[in-house]
Amino acid sequence: MRLRPNERIRRRADYLQIYDRGVKTHGRYLTLFTLSNSLRVGRLGIPATRKLGGAVEKNRAIRLIREVFRRNKLAPGFDIVVIPKRELLDASLTALETEFRITLERSLRRRK
Repeated sequence: MRLRPNERIRRRADYLQIYDRGVKTHGRYLTLFTLSNSLRVGRLGIPATRKLGGAVEKNRAIRLIREVFRRNKLAPGFDIVVIPKRELLDASLTALETEFRITLERSLRRRK
């Protein structure tokens, strides 16, 4: 199942705003930026860069992160930018899901 268009962050201006005003939280497999939005739905952005590897590695990381986000709708009303680390490519889906939940909860606690 795909993410709906309103669940994606696409514009560069949105990314820059999240980087500037959002809360940055580090995890073992990923770094999260979270910022509240005025929508009822959570939005996801994944800037997978060349540091991650070639196209195969980047696309695999993006697919894994999207699946974890799709399964765990934990933050409605927040924009979430996930920057994957190289260690993510060796992690299982369950380990990644646990890491995402823990890191997101830590990030949301820091917001309050």
